[in-house]
Amino acid sequence: MTLDKGTLIHNRYRVVDILGQGGMGSVYRAIDENLGTSVALKENLFTTDEYARQFRLEAVILANLRHPNLPRVSDHFVVGDMGQYLVMDFIEGEDLRYRMERIGMLAEEDAVHIGASMCDALAYLHSRKPPILHRDIKPGNVKISPEGHIYLVDFGLAKVYQSASQATTTGARAMTPGYSPPEQYGTARTDPRTDVYSLGATLYAALTGVIPEDGLARAMDNAQLTPLRKRNPKVSRKLAAAIEKAMAVDPSDRFQISEDFKAALLASKSLTQQAPGSYKVEPLPAEPAGKAREIQATIVDEERSVKTPGPVPPENANSHENQPFVSPLKKQKDRERKRRAALMRFALFSGLVLLILGGVVIFFPSLLPSDVRAMVPFLAPPSTATSTPSPTPPIPTQTMPPTFTATLPASATPKPTNTPSPTPTLIVTEATVDGTAPVTLLPTVDPASIVGGGSGQIAFASTRTGSPQIFIADLQGQNAFQVTNMPNGACQPSWSPDGQKMVFISPCVGNEDIYFGASIYLINADGTGLTAFDASPGGNFDPVWSPDGKTIAFASMRTGQMEIFTVNIEDPTSLTQITSGEARVEARMPVWSPDGTKLVYVVKRIGVYQIWMMNADGSEKVQIVRSGVAYTDYLPAWSPKNDLIIFNQRCATKFCNPYLMSTSPTDRTNEQGLRVSLNIAFIENIDYSPDGFYLAYEGVGEAGNLDIFFMTQAGGDRVRITTDVAQDFHPVWRPALTTP
Repeated sequence: MTLDKGTLIHNRYRVVDILGQGGMGSVYRAIDENLGTSVALKENLFTTDEYARQFRLEAVILANLRHPNLPRVSDHFVVGDMGQYLVMDFIEGEDLRYRMERIGMLAEEDAVHIGASMCDALAYLHSRKPPILHRDIKPGNVKISPEGHIYLVDFGLAKVYQSASQATTTGARAMTPGYSPPEQYGTARTDPRTDVYSLGATLYAALTGVIPEDGLARAMDNAQLTPLRKRNPKVSRKLAAAIEKAMAVDPSDRFQISEDFKAALLASKSLTQQAPGSYKVEPLPAEPAGKAREIQATIVDEERSVKTPGPVPPENANSHENQPFVSPLKKQKDRERKRRAALMRFALFSGLVLLILGGVVIFFPSLLPSDVRAMVPFLAPPSTATSTPSPTPPIPTQTMPPTFTATLPASATPKPTNTPSPTPTLIVTEATVDGTAPVTLLPTVDPASIVGGGSGQIAFASTRTGSPQIFIADLQGQNAFQVTNMPNGACQPSWSPDGQKMVFISPCVGNEDIYFGASIYLINADGTGLTAFDASPGGNFDPVWSPDGKTIAFASMRTGQMEIFTVNIEDPTSLTQITSGEARVEARMPVWSPDGTKLVYVVKRIGVYQIWMMNADGSEKVQIVRSGVAYTDYLPAWSPKNDLIIFNQRCATKFCNPYLMSTSPTDRTNEQGLRVSLNIAFIENIDYSPDGFYLAYEGVGEAGNLDIFFMTQAGGDRVRITTDVAQDFHPVWRPALTTP
């Protein structure tokens, strides 16, 4: 049972905040009312007699620890059937995981200082009598104080290591993919070399920004560790070699004690030994006021820690739901092997066909029709007294199996697609695309045959046919239907409220920031009715349809800088500029409120993007999120329930992965965005489902390419929709179809 704020427990500790929650319990920030100090209260909900006995034994040992890189355990107690509790120093600051997200890859010297500090802490723990193993070292459990001091936190999983021959029989065991060594997944004995591996993996992630390949997968030959310098060539060879040695699959190949690992780290940068607690990293600027407080001890964090109340049998340790683990590397190789085999089969078949045709032409020319023989230079025309050779036939309509039949200018010949059934046939006849030929798309497929529909479909842009085109797929990623076939690419789709039409932009060469020279087009969901809607010079992009279906808002470069315009669907000449046009202050990425009375949008000022809001007519502009110059906020999305605005945020001056932020659409008392805590390494370009319960987004697939995913608003039930090796981006959820 989660303790409420204000609860007084053990007649001494009053709960102030819930810092984190998980299946094993919660972590609270509390006030020790006897001393008036902040403490971290760590809860364990396993309360059987055996676990209670083990908890008391280990809590007494942990309470006697004194080291400058470890928080002090000051108390422990059991409250009836509620749970067991450890009381620890509360350490202000941020964990290493969050620092990596803020600034990207760490500098070598900072990584070495963090590694040396952790080695000092591990040397102390491993030298206790009996020795103590941490067993859950990862970026989320390395805490950095505002002064740059480094701490190893979270002892809820620590194991009192009784002897070299004794395996764990009680206590929780953590398996954090990428950070845990192979022996930690089963009943095999863990020892100090287990912590050496996890520390090496933590430093690997800090220097590359990528979680290393999982230890168990490597032990099963399903994956290989990518050399550290391949992901970050700036890292010195000595430092990379030390970290990779610490991460050896066989414990006998690792550093046998943490002191040896520390010596190798310091030698890589020619640094001298310092007293424990002396290694520090440069403190970062203070967080903007109102930022969510980072927790001291993570129970369930973004590194997908899996914790069990006892040893995990080896047969269950491979992966979730007893499925064998197959590494992304192996999956990618399998896809490449299948692709090569398919190309080889195609080449052999094509060669055989050409060989047969050549044989017919050379050895059996009489089998050829007379008009065909007349077109072959080295064959004599048929000898007849009354007929003349047939004239060259007109060029037939170009067939592009299996998706399109089209007639286009030679400079705009579309590329074939491998889109599965249903297969539309489009004929290009009118409306301007590139100024050389009019274009209109006429279907030969019944739109009702498209599987899915309504909120069960997502439109997105994909490069799977060569240049980006817009596709529609159901939520299983099946029945992908290609909607556009623009010679110069198409992207940024936005649905009409009735789910029957889309607005999009072209040309589009890929997932870009600004689309210079792009025009706005309308098209029916079945690929018919292509209309050039706005083709003014400069570039027009970020289109979005109003909830009443009467207006499109979009960004345009027609004034020389990005500004937001609105245009009436029925009258494309009724253009209205609704942002001010102030010099060096640009506006883009408009998003309508659910009732259509307001727009949330992005303003570019002093080199960063900011989240603003205004009325639909452009009045009452106000900045609603203030993240300062260190962050850039972009790609807002407004919940259909009108309860939340979410947006992406990146570091403005350094590299970091995008993460998700939120703010209230109505409450202006707090102008600081709150971070949405999700177990996702890369998330961008969010779009709500029509009911507001699900989120579609761009994520990174196994091969490092962009793919489309969706999940619940809380981050659960994640589904990967696209698996093509091409880039898939700009997802938009189709509105529920309405019956006329």
